Amino acid sequence: MGVDFAEKKARIMVYTRETTAEEYPDGLARSIHLAYSLDGKNYEAMNGNYGILFAKAVLSDEDTICPKGVRDPRVLSLQQGGFVIAAVRVNEDGSADGESEGKLLYWTTADFKEFKELGLLDCGQAELSGLPCVASLREASADSLTAFDGKLPEGAVAGNAVEVSRSLCDRAALCWSRLTSVGVRVPERIMARNAGDVEAVRAAVMYSDGSSALKQVKWETGGIDFNRPGTYRIGGTVINEQYTFPLACGYGDPVIFPWEGRYYFIATDDNRNDVGFYVRESEDVAGLFKEDTKQHLILALDEERGFVQTFWAPEFHVIGGELYILFAVSGTKWGPQCHLMKLKKGGSLTDPESWEDPVRIRRMDGRPLTEDGITLDMTYLKTGKRSYYIWSYRRNIGTALDTGSMLYIAAVDEAAPWQLASEPVLLSRPLYGWENVNHTINNEGPYAFTANDKIYLTYSGGAADGYTYALGLLTAPAGADLLDTGVWNKAGTPVLSYYSVEGEYGPGHNSFFTDAQGNLMIAYHAEDALDHHIRCDGIRRVHFTIQGEPVFDMSAQRDLDPALAGVEMEVVVG
Repeated sequence: MGVDFAEKKARIMVYTRETTAEEYPDGLARSIHLAYSLDGKNYEAMNGNYGILFAKAVLSDEDTICPKGVRDPRVLSLQQGGFVIAAVRVNEDGSADGESEGKLLYWTTADFKEFKELGLLDCGQAELSGLPCVASLREASADSLTAFDGKLPEGAVAGNAVEVSRSLCDRAALCWSRLTSVGVRVPERIMARNAGDVEAVRAAVMYSDGSSALKQVKWETGGIDFNRPGTYRIGGTVINEQYTFPLACGYGDPVIFPWEGRYYFIATDDNRNDVGFYVRESEDVAGLFKEDTKQHLILALDEERGFVQTFWAPEFHVIGGELYILFAVSGTKWGPQCHLMKLKKGGSLTDPESWEDPVRIRRMDGRPLTEDGITLDMTYLKTGKRSYYIWSYRRNIGTALDTGSMLYIAAVDEAAPWQLASEPVLLSRPLYGWENVNHTINNEGPYAFTANDKIYLTYSGGAADGYTYALGLLTAPAGADLLDTGVWNKAGTPVLSYYSVEGEYGPGHNSFFTDAQGNLMIAYHAEDALDHHIRCDGIRRVHFTIQGEPVFDMSAQRDLDPALAGVEMEVVVG
């Protein structure tokens, strides 16, 4: 819709950022950032001053990735309604991109929350689509950042601003801000026969977008005599169970798995040079990370069976009613490949003798999953009556012909999960600047959950052992054929990065589990400093917005402001 001129009380700016090699490298800085202003002079960054729109890389004739960035972004309102954002495409290092001469990268948006990526268009193509051509966009330079004398986001360079309604600006700013708790609600009065009736009352924590989450309350019931009718006013404290980061250091790719009333933890063990799989067991999640919790070795180095190195990314999954571990491992020659290991009937997860011999995952015709590259990070997903594997595949790693790691998906038969039931389908490549930053070219660590009739598939891009590691998101309808790539939508902006939660750098390679209170939880690894390369584990609750979309960066402070934790209500007995 067009702008109501009577409502023009705000502005939205597009810009890139200065490159800082050790803190904000080329692949991030040369993306389109957004900021807003309510006075037309002072601007506040959206998305924490992290990029929002990224140029896609180009594939070479050798199937390698040529990363791209942008410069000189411009934003204009369109006569037909909405807005257009355009920028010059450049190489990742900022040098001229010969293929894009005379063309611009285009996006359109109605609300600065969702964007339609139109790609690289010349003037004629743009005008046929009802968009301004290069010359028109250059005229917007008169309103460039160099003309602003107010407050700009840190490191902002190039770009311009467009006038929008205050209401549109407020909605966009809220979309790209971190959700915070703003209030707590409990019933004013309840009827109770015993302490159990009181303890069952939960608090609804309200958040800045209008969403809410139920949390347990520790009620002070000691002053109530349930044998004497009357009205009692009691206080309580909202319980905000949190797991302080870091929980354990030297463990990447963490998985927490509830099984038969207990919790289990397994991960890539960097402390042992990624050799062997160790399992921890506890009655609760917190117990998994106590110093005296025993680690049980369930798969050791075994040269005879070809298990020598890269014991990577183990995951517990129930497939066809049986428990398996999916993982990658290498023999004497480096080259991780996806394997499967089954728990014997009545076996214990912590007993190495309870596990059958691992087998390598194979294609439909019985051949290995690959014979010309590496495979790793396999996960399992069931939706409706169909089951799938999703994994990462890479060719020519460490050479000039490195393809980067790619996500593939295939159907699997629950009765024979060691073999694919369809041909593999390419799902995603690391084409965005945050996925291939500093030539890390990664799409790896996929893990899925279903909510609100959608499949949510997280994955990781950037440097697996560095601060640029970040979490991406693919979504698809729950009832769709997931082998049809057309049903998938890939978010252009990461949903979790080192700009998301203070003190956590390079968050990624996550898994999901449900805790004892029924909350969906995310487990992930990150680093505790910008210059550390020690992967440590973290856990937090996955929140859902007022639109029903998941939020992965709900820190303890934002999940529940301690100042809001105290509550009161009346209890009527008799």
